[in-house]
Amino acid sequence: MNLAKNNSLKISDPLFTAANQSAESIMFNQSQDSASPTPSAQSSPERHQPIPPPSHPRQYRAIGLIQAKYQQSAEQMTQGTLITTDGAQIEAVLLGRLISLIKNHLDLEKEHLWVVYPRTKTNEDRLHVQIVGVWEPETLSQDGQAVIAGEEAEHGYFSIRGEVIFYSTEENHVIVKIKQFPRKEGEKPKFFKLKLQGIPGDRPLKRFWDLKVRLEQENLIIESGTDLGFAQKRKPQFKKDPKKIQLKSSRVSKPNPTARPKPKKRDEG
Repeated sequence: MNLAKNNSLKISDPLFTAANQSAESIMFNQSQDSASPTPSAQSSPERHQPIPPPSHPRQYRAIGLIQAKYQQSAEQMTQGTLITTDGAQIEAVLLGRLISLIKNHLDLEKEHLWVVYPRTKTNEDRLHVQIVGVWEPETLSQDGQAVIAGEEAEHGYFSIRGEVIFYSTEENHVIVKIKQFPRKEGEKPKFFKLKLQGIPGDRPLKRFWDLKVRLEQENLIIESGTDLGFAQKRKPQFKKDPKKIQLKSSRVSKPNPTARPKPKKRDEG
């Protein structure tokens, strides 16, 4: 990550704290696979980036950043639309834990860099997002130093990690299956599917991919991808020994002394 860090900086601003906690909870409570997060990764209040690096090589996730103005619906505050800098309108849901943060610290008449979960609405085949945080780097600068951020902290950057379960060369898109880490013990993992434009490789199917994705209007476009191998372990295929098959077929079956004799059929005269 190309993000400058000041280890001596004490973060007390509630706006940054909520944004950082949201990013952390994204990584470890919802989008991670069955591997448990490390304690050091969970408790890192000085992580100065909206999207932390993966905590596990096979960590599933779908997370991104959108610079936009949030326009709430007439019915309720938690449902609305993100109107991006380039005029795209993306249906959005605001998670409840951010309501107090927004009421006390954010002006919804202005654009903000929102941390979001992307989803594909299967019925409408369009992008939908859940807003889980907001990133305001200027609030970090308590001593006058500016925060320098790379592409991982820019509008339209998305990190998608999961298994490609479908692709179409004609329509130039893939479907990625992403597993969500259970929130409670004993719960089974849940899955959701995300549609991306582009194909990361010649044989992407059933492979686990680490994808860099860019938002263009309402489409998620694959920029680059790293193939991390088969998503699931392949079962070993055992070859049958032809000698054993031949030996078994050549054996003469012996009569069973305990078997009951079959009744003879009577001649019909």
